[in-house]
Amino acid sequence: MLKRLLLLCAVGLVGLTPAQAAEATTVFAAASLKNALDEAGKAFTAESGIPVRASYAASSALARQIEQGAPADLFASADLEWMDYLAQRKLIRPDTRVNLLANRLVVVAQKQAALGEIAFTPESFARALGPDGRLATGAVNAVPIGKYAKAAFEKLGLWASVGPRLAQADNVRAALALVSRGEAPLGVVYESDARSDPGVRIVGVFPADSHPPVVYPFAVTAEAKGEGAARFLAFLRTAAAKPFFEAQGFGVIEAGKAGASQ
Repeated sequence: MLKRLLLLCAVGLVGLTPAQAAEATTVFAAASLKNALDEAGKAFTAESGIPVRASYAASSALARQIEQGAPADLFASADLEWMDYLAQRKLIRPDTRVNLLANRLVVVAQKQAALGEIAFTPESFARALGPDGRLATGAVNAVPIGKYAKAAFEKLGLWASVGPRLAQADNVRAALALVSRGEAPLGVVYESDARSDPGVRIVGVFPADSHPPVVYPFAVTAEAKGEGAARFLAFLRTAAAKPFFEAQGFGVIEAGKAGASQ
C-alpha cells in the first residue's frame, strides 16, 4: 500500500509542468514598461518554467508599497531617484542593481488631431492647447514622467506658461490615455508609451539636454523569495531580451555605460 501511495505521488509530481512546480516571481515595474516586460516575461517563463507576475504603476507608488512591505521580488523604476529611495532604506540588494534601459521624452497628440509638429515655444503650446485644453503628464512632484517634464519645461523657459495648464495623472499610462481618448489635446510621455498606443502620434521630441537622462534601474529587492528574480533580471540583460525592449522604443544600455537618453 505504501509503495502504491509513493508511486502515485511520484506520478503526480511528474505530471506538473515546470511553471506549476516553480515559485512565481513578482515584479513591481514602472507603468511605461508594461508591453515590453509582459513579452519578456512570457519568453523567460517559456525558457525557465518560472512564472512572472507583474504589477505596473508609477515608480513612486511602487517604491512606497515596497517600503510598506508589499511582496515584490524585483523592482524596475523609471528614474534613479526612486531606486535610490529604496537603496537608502536597504530595501534592495545593491549588488544586483543595474541601469538597464533608456527612453526619450516626447509630446503626443491624438492621432486624428489637425496638428503638425510642435515647436518648443509658449506660442506653439498655446495654439495647440487652445483656450481651455490641458497638457497631460504625470504628477510633477512624484511620478518620474512628471518630474522629467517639469525639468524640461523649466530648462526650455516654458514652465510659467505650460505649468498652470497641466493635467497631472497618477502614472504615465494614465496621462497617455487622456490624450488617446481626446480628453487632453497634448501629453508628455515616453517614446515607448507613444509607440504602445495607436490612438496617439508624436508631435515633438524634447532635446536630450533639456532634462536628466531617462534611465531605468532594476534591482532585486531585499526580501525577494527564491532565485526567480535574479534569474529574470539576468535574462533581461541578455541579447534574447533586447528585441522586446527595442520594439517598444527603449534604448538598451550596454554594460559598463552610464546610460543617457537615446
